Amino acid sequence: MERSKKVGEFLLNYALYIILGAILVTVSIIRPNFIAINNILNIMKQASTKGILALGCAGIIVLGGTDLSIGRMLGLSAAITASLVQSVTYSSRYFQGMTKQLPIIVPLLAAIGVCVVISAINGFGVSKLHMHAFIITLGTQLIAFGANCIYIESQPSGSAQALSTFEKNFLDKAAGNIMIGTLRFPKVVIYFAVLAVVMWIVWNKTKLGKNMFAVGGNQEAAAVSGVNVTKTIMYVYIMAGVLYGIASFLEAARIQSVGANTGINYELDAISACVIGGVSFSGGIGTIQGVVVGAIILQAINYSLYFLGVNPYLQYIIRGIIIVLAVAIDVRKYLVKR
Repeated sequence: MERSKKVGEFLLNYALYIILGAILVTVSIIRPNFIAINNILNIMKQASTKGILALGCAGIIVLGGTDLSIGRMLGLSAAITASLVQSVTYSSRYFQGMTKQLPIIVPLLAAIGVCVVISAINGFGVSKLHMHAFIITLGTQLIAFGANCIYIESQPSGSAQALSTFEKNFLDKAAGNIMIGTLRFPKVVIYFAVLAVVMWIVWNKTKLGKNMFAVGGNQEAAAVSGVNVTKTIMYVYIMAGVLYGIASFLEAARIQSVGANTGINYELDAISACVIGGVSFSGGIGTIQGVVVGAIILQAINYSLYFLGVNPYLQYIIRGIIIVLAVAIDVRKYLVKR
């Protein structure tokens, strides 16, 4: 009886991993070249920017909230980045008066600044105005999308074409590769790994991390214990904004063309990666390593569907099922623990 209970708990805790793992094994059997090193590197590369978004979003979910503005925030921030890194020899560049390339730190700080401001607004709405995270982030999602459209349509050329033709230094630093023998290893994967380590330290070795889990577990109890709830929430949102900005900067280089639809549904991938990685919507539960694994697994599933030539519309259905399944399992685990 005890053994069967332990088996049941194991299956409940790792059900999603087992299901997704089975899908990947099946794809590998159907198409053995799926596990080729180049495909694995492509999965890692595509997972990296969305993984960085997930690292920021995870803290907000640990607080018991969510962030619907991620995708549109990335779109606006990426558009600003793109306009600042266009080649000065490009006749249709956004800033016609710019005749010398800006230091790469300038567009990076601009990208981070935009996302930090929007995230701070989200944090203020949640912590001070006591708004539900769903509502405030829904509002800023629409604001960011509108601002992005206006920004892109304000090009001197008078068109609303996607921003492109970036300088080589930016592309090399943000989306280039490191040669390891004959292997081209994407730099963005290294950035993702470094940020994951930094966030692991913040979550597990700092007072902010301890307070974040306390607020997410029980806000009232945390306040009674002396935790400054408002400050903790604001710090977590601002920290998420920094990560969103970095991801926006890197994503602009990865896709090399930023338009009004850039970032659409990115929030779904970020949230899905968190939930798949074990970050509970109930609040107070989650690990950075889980988020990293969740982001990679989710991207591997997306890539495998594309690799098999599955209908794009059917891919949306499958991704939706994964999200519903992940949340259902999370809720079930929460009820069992109660």
